[in-house]
Amino acid sequence: MLSATDTKYYTPEEYLALEETSEDKNEYRQGEIIPMVGATTNHNQICLNFCRNFPLNINNQDYYTYMETVRLWLSDYSIYTYPDVMVIKGQPLYQGNSQSNVINPLIIVEVLSNST
Repeated sequence: MLSATDTKYYTPEEYLALEETSEDKNEYRQGEIIPMVGATTNHNQICLNFCRNFPLNINNQDYYTYMETVRLWLSDYSIYTYPDVMVIKGQPLYQGNSQSNVINPLIIVEVLSNST
């Protein structure tokens, strides 16, 4: 989408429109669009291990885990991001009418690496 030297700032609406047609995933942070780098197999395995080992039912309450491709909207910080793993208690809530931008994670997991 953009090179690292571009300094154009985008509205959230512009970002979402660009993201719909982009071949790659990008994050949005307070007006800047940041390309996401690919994950390693080790990174993916850590995410998968977390999902496998997190109990989906605790005290008769349902929890759902989502990995890497579900976008999160953090309205207080004006950030759209794709966390490595999100845990949601009950059903996901979405920003607006779309089912693309989750707004109610209970847990956000980010696997750190040298490139993070």
